[in-house]
Amino acid sequence: MGKVSNVFTVSFFTLLILSCSVKKDTFINRNYHSLTTKYNVLFNGTEAYEMGLQEIRDKHQDNFWKRLPIEPITFDDKKIAIPVLKPSVGMNINEEEEELSANLTNFDRAEEKAVKAVQMHSMNIEGYEKNQQIDDAYLLLGKARYYTQRFIPAIEAFNYIIANYPKANLIYETKIWRAKANIRIENENLAIESLKLLLEVDKNEKSLTDLQREEAYTALAMAYEKTDSVQKVIESLTLASRTFKQKEQAARNQFILGQIYSEQGKKDSARMVFKQLADQKKAPFKYRIRANIELAKNTENDSASVLVLSRIKKLIRNTDNRKFLNALYYQAGVLELGRNNVDNAAIYFEKSLRAKVNTNYQKTYAYEQLGNMAFDKQNYVLAGSYYDSVLSVTSKEFDQEKRIRRIRRKNKGLTTLRTYEELVATNDSILKLVAMSDSERTTYFQEYIKKIQKQDEENRQQLLNSQNFGSSFGSSMGAFGNTSKKGKWYFYNTQSVSFGKAEFERVWGNRPLADNWRFSDTGVVKTTDNTIDSNESDKNPRYELATYLTAIPTNPEAIAKLTENRNDALYQLGLIYKEQFKNPELAIANFERVRELRKDKDLELAINYHLHQLYDQLGDTEKAKFHKDIVVNQYPDSQFAKVLLSPNTEIETVLSEEDEVVKAYKAVYYLYKLDKYENAIENIDKLTSRYKIRI
Repeated sequence: MGKVSNVFTVSFFTLLILSCSVKKDTFINRNYHSLTTKYNVLFNGTEAYEMGLQEIRDKHQDNFWKRLPIEPITFDDKKIAIPVLKPSVGMNINEEEEELSANLTNFDRAEEKAVKAVQMHSMNIEGYEKNQQIDDAYLLLGKARYYTQRFIPAIEAFNYIIANYPKANLIYETKIWRAKANIRIENENLAIESLKLLLEVDKNEKSLTDLQREEAYTALAMAYEKTDSVQKVIESLTLASRTFKQKEQAARNQFILGQIYSEQGKKDSARMVFKQLADQKKAPFKYRIRANIELAKNTENDSASVLVLSRIKKLIRNTDNRKFLNALYYQAGVLELGRNNVDNAAIYFEKSLRAKVNTNYQKTYAYEQLGNMAFDKQNYVLAGSYYDSVLSVTSKEFDQEKRIRRIRRKNKGLTTLRTYEELVATNDSILKLVAMSDSERTTYFQEYIKKIQKQDEENRQQLLNSQNFGSSFGSSMGAFGNTSKKGKWYFYNTQSVSFGKAEFERVWGNRPLADNWRFSDTGVVKTTDNTIDSNESDKNPRYELATYLTAIPTNPEAIAKLTENRNDALYQLGLIYKEQFKNPELAIANFERVRELRKDKDLELAINYHLHQLYDQLGDTEKAKFHKDIVVNQYPDSQFAKVLLSPNTEIETVLSEEDEVVKAYKAVYYLYKLDKYENAIENIDKLTSRYKIRI
């Protein structure tokens, strides 16, 4: 019995050794290498390839505000990775090669396995491949090279399959991948020809599966997109999204199709496509939600918008849609704004900004809408703040967008306007205090100090209450079975630490880290309750009356400078509202005020000229004539008077004089840059005496 067993063992191993040969075309050899290739080498390679695909899906972030790319991957043309494949067994490798081998990507590992399958298990005997898995190895090799941006080597792998395995079951898939690789190297015309030939053959032989047909039309749409053949892209995407075999890509194709219709202004077609996608249960959830949002974007402000708004609100109430709330809230705001419900729109835009899951690009749209609403209400300071927010969250990637450039130009004027408005408000406040009597100032600041003391105490009490609530809440959580040690110690809770620090500084002040710190001379007495100690109140400059009284300017020159700056700012505001924002009412208000406040005559001519134009624009002929008479009668030799008396004939004269002023300014500036200060000052004096009119 032992001899039989030994004979059987020897025979088995002999058979196994003989089957390892790739030169013998036997049943055992073919099946051995086929099974080993499929379930060992290719299995591991396919697993690495799928992991690489998942990494790409995880890294790729779609911007649904723009047309999506048909293939959800972004290649970096400046960064083409060159794989360093692992050396074969038995080769001597150094530490550097081992480190490079350890840093292989998943696609590199997939390529490595595909190469290994070909090198170790290919059975090319008399020009015919006997291992049925080698064509799969070449396809895996080509796809791995495609995703590492090595498109020409990928095409070589695909061409090998097409040339040597014309009847393989994956021949059509290979031709599609070859076409995609050709598109990536800007050989889209060849890709279009090959794909059209493939689809024409399919019409005759009915050989393509629905999935292969979807992939072919998707690749064809990619090629036509490169050639800017929009209508052909529409036709290809329509055919590619018809069967929904590959759910992710089919939904993506249909979404892009709706985006193209929207870009073309075909709102009806866009709504139809997005409605179909929103109701398509096979489509992934993110595309259905985004389709609802796009449906709202393409809805006119009519009765249909009420139904779409109701649909959006229903999606908002669904807790499953929380990560899409930023876009849902924003679109609800747009619909409300279209229906002239401005207050509701503002609420939705604010909610969009506060959504937990958000993107900076999405925020730019919400801030822009709020800025536009404030601008329309003539609240230019608030509008400028919102436009500032748009620019602050805009990344470099989108910094040169036409929309962002337009906001930047608009905000430039608003920034200047805000500067002047703030200057006017600040100087008005100071001058109001200057005009008060001593007793009025004392009463005013005493009331102010009481107000801030009360507010500070309320804030301090709120901090203490929050600290106590956090402690009791943590204890109650522990009572309900929270066994985690983290967070039980006081200093694990950053909020409690911050509250404790604030309370310590309130009682003890800012103490240095030193021995006997309690006995250091700080002038602060510890109290046992939460009230403000009198010593602390005395030492806090915010609570001292002298802090405010001494800050009020008393120097006549300083007060005169405040008045002059305020008046100049009012004049500049009038010009900005008149020329830049085309708001005659606010322009008149500023010009009239500066006309009333200014006691000198330096600006009287220019102010009356501008007021004449503004009142004439509003149709108030009486006031327009009043200011015109001042210009014409009191300043008959001025260019303003000449323009008003002969508006068509004197413009060239005014312009030529303005050009002369510019030339004179450039000459003075040139002297200044040459450090010829005395000559520059001399020329300035001459210009000041010559051009007395300020425009």
